[in-house]
Amino acid sequence: MPATPSSVLALDVGNKRVGIALASLAARLPQPLTTLERGDNFLAKLSEIINHEDVSEIVVGWPRGLEGQSTSQTEATAAFVEELNRHFPALPIHQQDEALTSKMAEAELQKRGKAYNRGDVDALAASYILADWLAEHSSLTGKAA
Repeated sequence: MPATPSSVLALDVGNKRVGIALASLAARLPQPLTTLERGDNFLAKLSEIINHEDVSEIVVGWPRGLEGQSTSQTEATAAFVEELNRHFPALPIHQQDEALTSKMAEAELQKRGKAYNRGDVDALAASYILADWLAEHSSLTGKAA
């Protein structure tokens, strides 16, 4: 890892798309970045983002049922994380509860009154996941969250 603060990437993992958000560890302001379609080129595109944005850690939204139980999406996300670990062994990969982040993102986008698509919802949800993770890990930069 670089000696200076770099970036943390958050992923909102879905079966078709992955919403991506980014925050500098220095600024700690998560921003929706993009949405990538899952498919043959997904890992190559994700690798480009990781390299371009100087990513030092990845946070993956962790889905659970309303009572905290594992679901089929939890299992699918666990398999996705295993794949990330194989392709990016040098990067720490963290899990962060993603409860209601997609619903919050959709409500926020509706409130703005502009047209949006599912990719916009996914990327904004990833930024909420990242905000939650940064708040819980304020010691990374020594700043209060």
